[in-house]
Amino acid sequence: MDKQYQHHQYEDQIYQLWQDADVFNPDSSPNAGTKQPFSILMPPPNANDPLHIGHAMFVTVEDILTRYHRMLGEDTLWLPGADHAGIETQFVYEKKLKKQDQSRFDFSREELYQQIWDYVQENSDTAVEQLKKIGASADWSRFTFMLDEKVVNIVLNTFLELNEKDLVYRDIQLINYCTSCGTGFSDLEVVHQERTSPLYYLKYGPFVVATTRPETKFGDTALAVHPADERYQQYVGHEIEVEGLTGRFRLRVIADEFVDPEFGTGVVKITPAHDVNDFQVWQRHQDEIPGPKQVIDFHGHLTEAAGEFAGQYLLKARKNVVAALKSRGLIEKIDENYNHTVGTCYRCGTIIEPLPLPQFFVKVKPLTRLALQALNDKKIAIHGAGHDKILKHWLENLHDWNISRQIVWGIRLPVWYAVEDNPNIAITFINEAGETIQGTLAELLDTQGGSYPISAIKAGLQELRAPIDARYLLSIDAPGDNYLQETDTFDTWFSSAQWPYTTLLTKPGDFARFYPTSVMETAYDILPFWVMRMIMISLFKTGEIPFKNVYFHGLIRDEKGVKMSKSKGNVINPLEVINQYGADALRMALVIRSSAGLDKAVGEADFKAMRNLTNKVWNASRFIVLSRAENQDNNSLSISPTNKTAAGQNDAAFTTKLDQVVANITQQLNDFKIGLAAETVYNEFWHWFCDECIEDTKQGNISPDVLYEGLLTFLKLLHPFIPFVTEATWQELGEEGLLISAEWPE
Repeated sequence: MDKQYQHHQYEDQIYQLWQDADVFNPDSSPNAGTKQPFSILMPPPNANDPLHIGHAMFVTVEDILTRYHRMLGEDTLWLPGADHAGIETQFVYEKKLKKQDQSRFDFSREELYQQIWDYVQENSDTAVEQLKKIGASADWSRFTFMLDEKVVNIVLNTFLELNEKDLVYRDIQLINYCTSCGTGFSDLEVVHQERTSPLYYLKYGPFVVATTRPETKFGDTALAVHPADERYQQYVGHEIEVEGLTGRFRLRVIADEFVDPEFGTGVVKITPAHDVNDFQVWQRHQDEIPGPKQVIDFHGHLTEAAGEFAGQYLLKARKNVVAALKSRGLIEKIDENYNHTVGTCYRCGTIIEPLPLPQFFVKVKPLTRLALQALNDKKIAIHGAGHDKILKHWLENLHDWNISRQIVWGIRLPVWYAVEDNPNIAITFINEAGETIQGTLAELLDTQGGSYPISAIKAGLQELRAPIDARYLLSIDAPGDNYLQETDTFDTWFSSAQWPYTTLLTKPGDFARFYPTSVMETAYDILPFWVMRMIMISLFKTGEIPFKNVYFHGLIRDEKGVKMSKSKGNVINPLEVINQYGADALRMALVIRSSAGLDKAVGEADFKAMRNLTNKVWNASRFIVLSRAENQDNNSLSISPTNKTAAGQNDAAFTTKLDQVVANITQQLNDFKIGLAAETVYNEFWHWFCDECIEDTKQGNISPDVLYEGLLTFLKLLHPFIPFVTEATWQELGEEGLLISAEWPE
């Protein structure tokens, strides 16, 4: 063996050795399909994502479990894949377009989709190679992409099945809309932030109304007070005259318990098209007040309802509206330091606009009941401090799921509109001259007096907006030539919620062999987005739980415990750590002393310490091999017992202790105490085996052959955690076969 372990010399060739032997593929195992199955599905990283420390953490934890169960002789599958990641990927690609002075609006839907597809394919190999750098022993022959044809067909059929069970409906609701990303989001994807904004006290006839959004007054349909507020009882049920910026108008005063008498003056304006609470008030009082009147469009500009302010971008319009109100004496006062919470886009940070838009929804109550029953029956074990309670909380309070997204990149809804039945569908498309054309089908189609054949609209289609009363069909294939397909795509989480069975249904036999899977391992921060929905949809689709265990790892923080961010300059690049210290050092630093569901701080000192462990493994092995050889050749040159009659007197005690070490680590891994198992094997190898037992052997108290067998046992115990140096050592020792395929010590 070389005097020093140089990870650069071994890691790539060791990984290639494993791949050449096809040991990641359970079909190549002598136990294929005959032993107890163990399966993990890799949480699909975004296809365009560069490797980050979160990837390194999940790869390490899942690889430890996979290697351990493979060595136990179980029929072991770790199935990898990549998520198309919907808005995430399109957002990244649109930034790329912006650098080229282009935007998504320059292309038809089909052109933009193909461009993003090509971009993702260019980057997908890079992502896989980076995962391999960490040592991921996943079966790459089963790699699945969320937009693979087989997966897409399963997702579409699930949607149709939900509809057949009356769990899908289309409704016009206020949705969380990002005018920058150009799509709606579910409640879970909105980030709520504390902000300080001006609070404007506006004059409404005999009242003063406090609002942070004076620009939405063009969409007011009523005023509301609390039913028990005696100050305003005389006005309830009556109309008042209000002076506005587009003339005088009348508003009815209604009573509703949602009004907080302590906020502002106790009178609030009702703007159903732009506030969720106001929308709900309108639904309760539809027989008293008019419906929503939209004054902000989907690009963040005021509509024609705003009169002279129409077309102005929201923030500019607010300033101009305030100035106009001041000039007319319609502002009583302004509180410049009003603290409140605003919803922002989790992707780009833009303030979310509640906007009315027809969308497809999934009724969740029947699905959450199934999931809660499975948890209450303890069919799924949750590993992570308190996250079982968090999961139940989300399931008990989940609202119906908006699954429509106004983006190109994703799985398109299998919804079709007959053109002759829907003349009022609004269309945006690019004609042959490259011009953007907008209008309704009635205005555009040559069969209805327009200038364009349906084929031209289809070829350049960017977006369609079907009114709530539009007639539609659900079908995977086009019902006919005169049908237009919905341009919305499924929410990313709708398709990824089906990951547990879509991945196993693409290869014949895998579903029966590996489902339900053994473990779902992921970060706790996507519990409500993904884990919850996988349980809901999988139970609906298969009638079984998707996984028996959920292991939540915590977030990785810097050495001071601070959350990593580019702005703070404390982001750890795992590839740089691997280059400097080796993949084994990175892996061990991430998991040692970690606990399920709790964050973990790591830094340079941790990587150095674990690099020292890899050196310790190599150096101890080299010493034992050389000493054993010298002992055999020269009747002990390095190992000279002071009392030859007592040679090997501690062999039995050594073996007994080693058996206990094996038992402890095995139990810890079975109990998903991965961080504790890492700490145990580290301490026992370094402080007991190296510091004590090697010294005992030098004194002749432990036989060299017994110590050597102990070394082989420790290499097996260490292998799931630090696979490269242990496999390299195993090969240097000349042991039969591959360590990755060796049996776990009993």
